[in-house]
This record gives sequence, C-alpha cells and structure tokens, in this order.
Amino acid sequence: MNENEDLNIETINRLLAGAHCLFTQEEVNSAIKKMAAEIGDDYSELNPIVMCIMTGGLVFCGELLLNLSFPLMVDYAHTSRYRAGAESGVLEWISVPHITLENRHVLLVDDILDEGHTLQSLLNACIDKGAASVKSAVLINKKHNRKVEPAFMADYVALHVDDHYIFGYGMDYQGYLRNAPGIYALDKK
Repeated sequence: MNENEDLNIETINRLLAGAHCLFTQEEVNSAIKKMAAEIGDDYSELNPIVMCIMTGGLVFCGELLLNLSFPLMVDYAHTSRYRAGAESGVLEWISVPHITLENRHVLLVDDILDEGHTLQSLLNACIDKGAASVKSAVLINKKHNRKVEPAFMADYVALHVDDHYIFGYGMDYQGYLRNAPGIYALDKK
C-alpha cells in the first residue's frame, strides 16, 4: 500500500491553507544569504565540495549555491535510515557521492536538523572516506532535547524553529508540499 494513497489534491490544499506560516519565502531567502556570507568567509579559498543531501536538501541547496560566489564543486548523496527494515541507527546509502572526498573539504547541505542521527552518520562517513574536513549547513534547526548528542549542532544554521511538524522549502508532508514557498507548521503553536 502506498503511504500517500489516502491523500488527494483537495486534502493537500486544505492542509496548506490551514497551516501556519513560520517563515515567508523572503525571510528564508534573507537567512540563506546571511548564511552564504558566513560560508564564504570560511570556504572561499578551500575549493570545497558542496554536497546536497537528497531529497529534502534540494531546494535549500539550490538557493544556497546561488549565493556562494567562489569556486566549488557540487555533488549529492541520498541516504536513508528507514528503508528495508533497517534499524534507525543504520545508514543506508541509496546514492553515494560521485566525487572522491579524499583530501577535500566537504560541506553537507540538508534541510533540517531534527534529532541528528542521519547528519551525524553522514559526517562520520565523509571522514571515513578521507575528507580533509567536513562541516554541515542546515536550513532549519528544530529546538528540542532529543538530539543524538546534547551538544550536537550543525556548523551553519539559517533558521531555528520550535518542535513543530514543518514542511515547505524542501521539507515534505508525506511526499508533498516540498515546493511550498516558505516554511509552514501543521500545528498553530
């Protein structure tokens, strides 16, 4: 059974209409530009690999790249911790990076830092593949006390949100609404 089988266009449109906009597209773009300036200060002389974490990181990474004005290479990785009965701590590579990471500076770009299991696993995997350095950039940091380690944080964070179910700007609701022009919460807290 397809998990989206019960969803239809009317349901998705009602969900979007009833959601609370936490950040408009303009607010998100402004935060990304600020983050890009910080990343530029750190990476402009390093010839980095900017690695988009699929699929959630796609929209954010695209916007971020347009604001980085220094030489870099782009790659992507697609991982999951939930496919084929994998335990939550086991990272499965659906698509591995195509550029060798050995002796390269890598910036992982993802949509959200929730608990951090996947991001921490990706950081470790890049180090294991010989990266000279690995940092992370996320669009959203979700504020709560369930991080994989209490002090775990991305190196670059554009925006912070309370513990809501959020979607838009690459983040989905059951596969839909990644293209919502802003960041929305289902609950109106």
